[in-house]
Amino acid sequence: MFDTNNTTIVCIDIQDKLVNMLQNGEEIKNNAVKIMKAANILNMDTIITEQYPKGLGATVSEIMSIKDFLTVEKTSFSAYKTDEFRNEFDKLKNKNIIIFGIETHICVLQSVIDFLENGYKVYILKDCSASRCNENHQTALDLAKQKGASVITLEIALFELLKTSKHVNFKEIQALIK
Repeated sequence: MFDTNNTTIVCIDIQDKLVNMLQNGEEIKNNAVKIMKAANILNMDTIITEQYPKGLGATVSEIMSIKDFLTVEKTSFSAYKTDEFRNEFDKLKNKNIIIFGIETHICVLQSVIDFLENGYKVYILKDCSASRCNENHQTALDLAKQKGASVITLEIALFELLKTSKHVNFKEIQALIK
């Protein structure tokens, strides 16, 4: 599937106002923090987007306190349609994307479709993504699968990145989900 050397983590709009409007906002935020901590531990290529931060606030402090991640402001729903994002993303030259964020049926889905249409292999973290309405979230995941994306969970991603319990960072990553 993917590994730490050929994968970019794309965090879509985990911003204060967006998290606060979700019924399961704390759970989504906590799971997003876990994957971002893992990305930092594993020294993975990572890009964060912020949809109109002037109105929706910045990325949650729990993520930004992990490290100074590359953050790109956007107004288009698809991250891929934002020139700055695409320029930074293209420099990484990874063909696999682990993506998650808010809202699944808008910014995550439109980004996923654009990545797929441009030849990338996309993995959506369903337990790190959400919409205000669960029906929109589930419909977006179903549509993304129909288009060719894989829908996985945080734990699937973490253990796929590790590959083995002998990985030098196994205990650190395992501690994130205990």
